[in-house]
Amino acid sequence: MGSVAGLEQYVCTLYETKDQLKRHIYSRADEAFAQGDKMRDSISGETELRLRQKQVREGFIHAIGGLPTASGSLEAKLTARHEADGYSVENLVLEPRPGHYATANLYLPRIREQQTGAVLFLAGHELEGKHSPYYHRVVLRLVQAGLIVLALDPLGQGERLSWPQNADPNRPPVWGTKEHQQLGAQCYMAGHSIARYFVHDAIRALDYLAARPEVDPQRLGVTGNSGGGTQTAMLMVCDDRLAAAAPGTFIMNRQQYMHAGGVQDAEQVWPGWSAEGFDHEDLLLAFAPKPLLVLAAQYDFFPIEATRQTVERCRRFWGMLGREGALQLEEDATTHRYTDRLASEAASFFSRTLNGKEWEAPAEELPALSTDSLICTATGQVRLDWPAPRSRSVLEENRELAARFRQERAARDPAEALQQAREWLANRVVAPRQTCSLNPRRVPLGETEGLLADNLLWWSQPGIMNSGYLFRSAATSANAAGTPLPLTVAVWQGGTSRLSPHWQWLTETCRHGGSVLVLNVSGEGPDEPYPLYGKPSRRFFGILHKLADELLWLGDSLAALRIHDVLRSLALADWLGAPGERVTFYAPDLYAFYVRLAAVLEERVVPETSVGSFAGIEEWVAAPEYDEEDAMSIVMPGVLEVLDLAELEQWLSATATRRD
Repeated sequence: MGSVAGLEQYVCTLYETKDQLKRHIYSRADEAFAQGDKMRDSISGETELRLRQKQVREGFIHAIGGLPTASGSLEAKLTARHEADGYSVENLVLEPRPGHYATANLYLPRIREQQTGAVLFLAGHELEGKHSPYYHRVVLRLVQAGLIVLALDPLGQGERLSWPQNADPNRPPVWGTKEHQQLGAQCYMAGHSIARYFVHDAIRALDYLAARPEVDPQRLGVTGNSGGGTQTAMLMVCDDRLAAAAPGTFIMNRQQYMHAGGVQDAEQVWPGWSAEGFDHEDLLLAFAPKPLLVLAAQYDFFPIEATRQTVERCRRFWGMLGREGALQLEEDATTHRYTDRLASEAASFFSRTLNGKEWEAPAEELPALSTDSLICTATGQVRLDWPAPRSRSVLEENRELAARFRQERAARDPAEALQQAREWLANRVVAPRQTCSLNPRRVPLGETEGLLADNLLWWSQPGIMNSGYLFRSAATSANAAGTPLPLTVAVWQGGTSRLSPHWQWLTETCRHGGSVLVLNVSGEGPDEPYPLYGKPSRRFFGILHKLADELLWLGDSLAALRIHDVLRSLALADWLGAPGERVTFYAPDLYAFYVRLAAVLEERVVPETSVGSFAGIEEWVAAPEYDEEDAMSIVMPGVLEVLDLAELEQWLSATATRRD
C-alpha cells in the first residue's frame, strides 16, 4: 500500500458497505411498522379499541421505565403577580418531586366564568422556555379566548437548566436538546428514559391546575408544539383527566420520519416502542373519543404527508365510539412553528370543547408583558436560587439509582451475579441476531513500513459484513513459513481509518512475533455510514446517533450489535488458523466496553487488562459532563441494573478461583 495514510483511506471494491448498517436497521424497523399497521387494522370494534388503548398506555409507561413515585406536596410558591390589560399573571415555583423545582406562569383572564376551563401549555425547544416572547404570544391567544393557562418550563430550558453556570464564561450554557440528550443517554444506561420526568412534571402541573378554585377540574386541556407537542402526546397517553388536547408540530408517522432522516432528543425516543408495534397512530387512538386537534406545519421536518396519513387512519376509531367529528387536523403553510393562525385555531378549539363557547380570534392581540415580568426566580435559575443539594436534577436521580443498583449487586453471590449478567447479555447480544456462514474474503494490500497487510471481509450476520486489516511483520512472516502467528484483535474507535495513532503499537506487536487484526465493528472504518446533513457522524444528532436511536426503538442497541461483532471475530480467528483458541483483544479507548462485555459471554475473549479508557458504567452515568463523541455507541439500556465493569473482573476472578 505504501503509506499508513493510504491504508486508512483504502476502499475495497468487493462490496459497498457504507449503507449496509442503515439498510439492516431500516429493514428491521419497516417490518415492525408493518406489523403495527396490521395490528391496528385488525381493530374492528369498541372492545378491541379499548384493549388497544390499555396496551398503549401500559406499553408506553414500560418503555420510559415507569413514572416517578415520589411526589408529595407541590409546595407551590407565588413569587410575583403582574397585572396587564385583560389578564393577570402569577409567577410560580412548583415542586413536582422533592428537590425538583419547576417554574411556571399562571395566566388568569380578567373576564371569565367563576369556574372555567384551563389549558396546560408545554413549551418546545426554546432557550427561554415558558417566558419566550414567541410562546408568550401563543399563550395570550388562549387567554384571549377566556381560558386559564399554566405555562410550564421544561427540564433544561427557561429557569430549569441543570448547569446554569459554566467554568468557562465564554462557553454557552448547556440547554435544551443538548441537555436532554446528555442526561437522556445516562438515563438509558440506568434502565429508564428521561421522558418519565417530562411526563411526571406535566401530571403534577395538572394537579396544580385542578386544585385551583378558578378551574373546573373536569375541563382540563393541554397543548404545545415541537418538544411541547411531544410532551402533549405523552400526557394524552398517561393522564385520563384531560378533556381535550391539541398537540402541535409533532404528530407524524415514525416510518416516514425515519426515512426522511431526522434525529430526535432522548425524551422523544422510547426504547422498544416500535418493536411492540406502536406508532403515532397509537398516541392518537389512546385519546379517543375525546376532542383532539392535531396542529401541523406544512413545511415541517416532520413530513406533512405522515401527519395527514396518521390522522386519516385514526378517524375510524372516533367513529367506533360515536364521535366522528371530534378528531380534527389544522395546518398552516409554514415551517416548524406554533404560528398565530395555529394558536388561534387552538384557542377556538379549547373555548368550544372546554367552555362550550364559539370564539374567533380578533385582529388585535392582548398586550404582552416583558420577559422579565415572567421570570419566577430571583436569579433566573432554580439551581442558583436553591443550590444543590437542596435542588436536584435528573443527574442526581441517576446517581442515586446507580448507587442503589451497586448495593443490590454487591449483595449477590459472585457466581450467581455473573450468571445473571451472562443471561442478560445473551438475551440482548445473541438472541436478536440471525446466524449465517462467515464466507470470508482476503485481499492482499502489500507492505507498509515493514508490515504486511491483508484486507479481510466476512459476514457478522445476514446483511452486516464486517471488515478489518490483518497485520504481521514482513520479516517475521517470512521466517514463520506459513505457520499461524499468535493473533491479537484490536478494537478501537475508527477501526482501520484510524491507524496512525496506534501504528507504534501495531509495529511493536507484529515485530515481537504476533499478528494483529484491526477490527471494524459495524459502522466503523470504511463501513462508516454517509453523514446526515453534513453533521459529524459520531456526535449527538449525527448519523450514528440516528441509527443507535432506531435500534433503541426496536428494543436493541448499537452496543449490543457491536458486541456481537466482537464475538463473531472469533470465527474469523478460527479461519485464520487458531480454531478454538483463546484470543487476546486490545481495546485502548471507549470500545473496551464491547470487549469486556463480550468476555462475559465467551471465555475465548481475553481483554488486555491494562487498556481501555472507559473506567465504568456508573462513573459515566454519574458524570456531570462527558465526551459526546460515540456516546450513543455504548448506550445499552438497563445495563447498570445488572453489571459494572470492575465487578465483572471480580466475578470472573472469583468464579475461576472456585473452578480451580
